[in-house]
Amino acid sequence: MDDSKRGFLKVAGGTVLGTLGAAWSRASLGLGKADEAATVASNQVRNWGMVIDVKRCREKEGCDACIRACHINHNVPSIGSTKEEVKWIWKEPYEHAFPTQTHPYLEEPLHDQKLPVLCNHCENPPCVRVCPTQATWKREEDGIVMMDPHRCIGCRYCLVACPFGARSFNWSDPRLHLTETNPDYPTRTRGVVEKCTFCDERLADGKLPLCVEACRAEGPGALYFGDLEDPESEVRRVLKERYSIRRKPDLGTGPQVYYLV
Repeated sequence: MDDSKRGFLKVAGGTVLGTLGAAWSRASLGLGKADEAATVASNQVRNWGMVIDVKRCREKEGCDACIRACHINHNVPSIGSTKEEVKWIWKEPYEHAFPTQTHPYLEEPLHDQKLPVLCNHCENPPCVRVCPTQATWKREEDGIVMMDPHRCIGCRYCLVACPFGARSFNWSDPRLHLTETNPDYPTRTRGVVEKCTFCDERLADGKLPLCVEACRAEGPGALYFGDLEDPESEVRRVLKERYSIRRKPDLGTGPQVYYLV
């Protein structure tokens, strides 16, 4: 067999494996491309987005229900090391979350408040542009920035490209740090990146993201979720009623997570 034929077989084989890997990832979540499209069509969702009420979150000082619900149900490990920390949703001080939107005369409670932060599911996500294997992509039907660990080769280009620190790399086997696992959600392996996906597996069943559901279970919710393209949606209503900001808007990524201040 000559070199040209060998090269062709390598490329063809890699393409087939990559396609199977993507299908396997979606199947493990109970999703196929047909299922995703059907769900979106039935709900008429064009652009999922989240709104976080900073004042309501402050009233629940010390509450981490959103983080616990997300991490427990998505098998996110608690490693206890800053370098190896894996997080889908976490809290940051206001000045770290909004470094370009702070000043000495800011409302005093905001100075010390820690706010929930997560993947912003950007309108123009730089992580998608730099990924060499299409392990991360933006869904055309609803704007969610997805992550397929089966296609991830661990290059970490997306970590560098994301200006929000919303992606985590598994330096060690995350399953070694789990005391119990949720059998309904796949665990990941060492050497891959992971992040929030707006609970796409729950959206497919018509449910809210876990962080939103857990927050509301603790009393008046600080998290809102819905279709930003629907003028009648709850997220659009609260955005009309209150002033909102987004993280690092000057970078032009178009974050789809808004904060009411």
